[in-house]
Amino acid sequence: MSMTTAFRCTSTGTSENPIVAFTTPPNYAERLSHLLTVNAYSPLWCPTLTIQPTPSSFAPYLSSHSLQPFSAIAFTSRTAIQAFHTAAAALRIPPLSHSGHPFIVAALGKDTELIDAEFLSRICSNSERIRVLVPPTATPSGLAAALGPGGGRRVLCPVPLVVGLEEPPVVPGFLQELRDFGWDPARVEAYETRWAGPRCAEGIVKGSEDEGMDAVVFTSSAEVEGLLKSLREFGLNFEEVRRRCPRLVVAAHGPVTAAGAERLGVKVDVTNGKLMR
Repeated sequence: MSMTTAFRCTSTGTSENPIVAFTTPPNYAERLSHLLTVNAYSPLWCPTLTIQPTPSSFAPYLSSHSLQPFSAIAFTSRTAIQAFHTAAAALRIPPLSHSGHPFIVAALGKDTELIDAEFLSRICSNSERIRVLVPPTATPSGLAAALGPGGGRRVLCPVPLVVGLEEPPVVPGFLQELRDFGWDPARVEAYETRWAGPRCAEGIVKGSEDEGMDAVVFTSSAEVEGLLKSLREFGLNFEEVRRRCPRLVVAAHGPVTAAGAERLGVKVDVTNGKLMR
């Protein structure tokens, strides 16, 4: 069942524009709000995280020819791609030489929209040296599998530094999967993911009053943890939110987010890999 179908099924007897809360950080909020609006939902943005790119963290890898020891760079988020692009834009000379072994640039799903010719030219002046890899399954595990056997080669992995919350197992698991495939991953913290603070759940708390909320959408497990942490500040838990809103549908973007939510005790009703597409 798609997210749209599931929401429609639960909107019987409610307003013509069901209220859908979402906890997405600012970098995705406008896009998701638009998708909800054009599908006749009333979006309720309640961010539980903030995102701060840290392009300076790429400095050791973006001097002249500094990517030569690497065979690939693996992006698992749009934010990581944007942070890398910001850092590379200041370079006079691309960090990968014109000639050498093939270099893989891997990314997930629609994130590859950001990997255009201009982006690739920031990495290497010879576009024929670069291969863009998009795994059929848009998850970190799918990306690791698509890269295949590493044979001891190095892969640069731009990932988030999580501040104020427990790091979800996604990134450590991804790095371990790369090792299991024989890659030598180098972790670089391309951006910071921070808890938005004790009051960040206020919109959902208010929206849950008088059964005034029809659905909530999560796009990462860190968002779920951020919401739960804030709900505790209000003396609530997610079960109480569900009790207040009996028709509430919980949707997760992709199986990784769904698994993370379930691990944190939040039952997911709908998992849709195309939620942000």
